[in-house]
Amino acid sequence: MLDLMTSSFVLGAYEKSLLGAQQAELLYQHNGIGSVQRICTGNLAEVVVFEVTETFSAELSTEVPVSTEEVLVDDAGLAHESRASPVARPHSRGSVSPSRKTISRIGSGHSAHFSRSDTVTSSRKSDSLKDSDDKKDAEENDAGYDTDLEIEITKEEYDTTGKTTYREACKQYGVIPVSYFLRHMQDTELVMRHHGLGGAGTKAIAVSLVSNTKILKLDLSDNWINPQGGIAIAEMLKENCYITDLTLSENHLQTDGARAICETLQENVTINRLTLAGNDFDDSTADPLADIITNTQKLEQLDLSHNNFCERGGEILGPAIAENTSIKDLDLSWNHFRRNGALAIARGIGSNIFLKKVNLSWNGLGTKGAEVLGEALRNNNVLEELDVTSNRISAEGAVLLAKGLLSNETLKKLEIGKNPMQTAGAYAILKKIEENTGSIIEHLDFSDIVVNKDFMELEKAVKEVRPKLMIITGGAESEKVKPKPRADPMTKLRKYIEENNLRLVDFFNQFDQDHSMSVTREEFQQGVEQAGIMLTTDEMQQLLDQLDKDGDGEINYSELVIGNLEHMAKERKQHEENDN
Repeated sequence: MLDLMTSSFVLGAYEKSLLGAQQAELLYQHNGIGSVQRICTGNLAEVVVFEVTETFSAELSTEVPVSTEEVLVDDAGLAHESRASPVARPHSRGSVSPSRKTISRIGSGHSAHFSRSDTVTSSRKSDSLKDSDDKKDAEENDAGYDTDLEIEITKEEYDTTGKTTYREACKQYGVIPVSYFLRHMQDTELVMRHHGLGGAGTKAIAVSLVSNTKILKLDLSDNWINPQGGIAIAEMLKENCYITDLTLSENHLQTDGARAICETLQENVTINRLTLAGNDFDDSTADPLADIITNTQKLEQLDLSHNNFCERGGEILGPAIAENTSIKDLDLSWNHFRRNGALAIARGIGSNIFLKKVNLSWNGLGTKGAEVLGEALRNNNVLEELDVTSNRISAEGAVLLAKGLLSNETLKKLEIGKNPMQTAGAYAILKKIEENTGSIIEHLDFSDIVVNKDFMELEKAVKEVRPKLMIITGGAESEKVKPKPRADPMTKLRKYIEENNLRLVDFFNQFDQDHSMSVTREEFQQGVEQAGIMLTTDEMQQLLDQLDKDGDGEINYSELVIGNLEHMAKERKQHEENDN
């Protein structure tokens, strides 16, 4: 029985140009040498190194054909070839050339050392080279190709809240971050009033709001953002398309801030409510505002109250109001519209067919302005609420305005109090409403206007037909509380005399030191004060004037007696009137 064992050795090296790796493998398998396994492919000499594993008998000596090409191993562990003589090409891929020599399997010690020791060393280094090359090839092959392997790439996460952006902007502009803003910047409504942001603080907030998609309503009232902050807000609105309600009241935007915001609103199509009250706007600001009023198609509510528009401003804004087709709520209260400016505003309201609510309170329409408003009410079939409180409208102006109410069928609320129209003007307005059967008015405000009995009777009659009509007045004449009469100082004097059981002459002698029955006004005053009678300065003056009948600066006893008698008669008459 033969003893079998397994041996591994380097069989040979073949130049790629002469014989490919696959061909060599087929060749050795064809000659029955054993299983052939490729170790590595070297790039230096373009050789292919194989490891052949064979099971054989130790007692059997077999010669294996081999090439005359010797295999040399360099210091790097790579196999090189050295040709002793030219070798003819093989006759076929499946046979061995006859010119090849043979070597014994059981060789000398040198050959055994070469076949085992050097082979192992070469094999290990070749494996190392193969691993390195495979790794390099894998990296080259992976470049530009998709893979299902998880590749861990560190990416910087984007801060969707905008807090990081805000903090960085605060550093850039040298301001302290507002904690309230950080807490509420993800709310739908951000109300930041009275925080003293200033221009720089507003810039930092504007930077973070550029990409904010949460806030729909922004209120930065009373923050002194100035024109600088107004321009920053305007730039932000060019990018932000989510804010629909913007309030910048009491911020001293002035003309430059207003111009920047108006220019932005020409492009922004999301803002539909804009409040710019109390920003020191004057007639020079009317031009950019008139442009946006004329051209806007989205703005539905505009508040320009508490500014400094005068006659010229009214002349500019009036025509713009007439041409607007989107604003439904307009507030121009607390300005200085007078004369021609007031008339232009009134005509603009009359020509506009979209306005539903107008506030012109605390201006100066006057009688002529009231007349133009009356014409507007006659022709306008859209307006529902009108406030002309405190506009110097006289009784005549109220009568002229009332003519428009005679045919108006859309107005629901009219506030016209605090005007010098008196009860006659209020009566004229209420009378026209009574005569207009198509009127749907529900609220009439005549605050601070005292009405008489005739008005009250008319009010009663109108309410029988319109029970839901609410009428506010300054009260009826009969209901006004009469002012409380001032206390008569003579009453306090008589009370002192009666409580101390004194006669009138005894009281007079207390300060008549020379018994002349006459004292000066100063002496009489000192005597009253020493007696402990508490009189104010006005009451003391009233008592001296009442007793010094002839005005000679002295009060004698007879004048005191006469004054006492007149006071008693006056009290007796008041008691009789109260009894009746």
